[in-house]
Amino acid sequence: MVMDASLHANSSPKPKWRKVAYGGMQPGYDDNYTDESFLEDMVMNANVVRRNLLKVMKDSVSISQYLCIVALVVLVWVHTLRSTLDENSLLALDLTLLASGFLILLLTEEKMLSLNLLFRYILNISFFITGLYILAPIYQTLTRSISSDSIWAVTVSLLVLHLFLHDYSGSTVRAPGALKNPNLTSCISLNASIVASVFASSRLPSRLHVFAVMLFSLQVFLFAPLVTYCVKKFSLGLHLLFSFALMGVTLSSIYALHRLLFVLFLVVLVIVNVVCPYWLIRIQEYKFEINGPWDEAKLCFDIRD
Repeated sequence: MVMDASLHANSSPKPKWRKVAYGGMQPGYDDNYTDESFLEDMVMNANVVRRNLLKVMKDSVSISQYLCIVALVVLVWVHTLRSTLDENSLLALDLTLLASGFLILLLTEEKMLSLNLLFRYILNISFFITGLYILAPIYQTLTRSISSDSIWAVTVSLLVLHLFLHDYSGSTVRAPGALKNPNLTSCISLNASIVASVFASSRLPSRLHVFAVMLFSLQVFLFAPLVTYCVKKFSLGLHLLFSFALMGVTLSSIYALHRLLFVLFLVVLVIVNVVCPYWLIRIQEYKFEINGPWDEAKLCFDIRD
């Protein structure tokens, strides 16, 4: 009777295998055992984002727009150093940019800009302009003992660093009335542009030249991302129109300065707006992602009232 009971116990069917997340091994199976049902839950390319070429090209316009803005800043520096742009014209340009920026903010962010906030902005800018005018003689003599070749090499390197680390998506832009903490890369990018402006203005002949160029540069580097972000959020069509108009002005200005630079900048714009989006769409075909029961578990909470 004892032998019959043991034989009956040994011939009992093995329990069905099931996937156990916690609780150890299942009796009768190795810890690394899987059956044919293990791959039934496999999903391929579940999280892969399918991009549209036209949308990617529209998004790349923001990069070309800011490249044109930085190029125009450099053109103003060059014309000022060549004495083809005097300090009175620069001051008029500064006032025009300042008034245009406030007008764009009022038209695009009328729900967020109050009179108190606008008054506070005007007061802060007044203190900023006054301090910049007082510090202009220091900026003018700051790099007097350094050779011009070293100054231009450092300035170009800082501008490249600024463009490389700049936030083209606008995620760190501080909108009017909003509180956002900029990340480390955007802070480095902004500081690099300010130091480059100081180095470039230190080669100018007079205090008023230094003040006008520094005011122009800081207006562009500090407020241009905010203005372009507000325009893009207000209307995509207006953003595209403004961007293409800015590209045309920049290309014509560079063409008047140097033909080779015009060709190089045109090639850069074509690469940014056409070649890179097309390349991104093509390499998406080779992206392959597998998800299945081996992935890390994700907790889902069903919160009901």
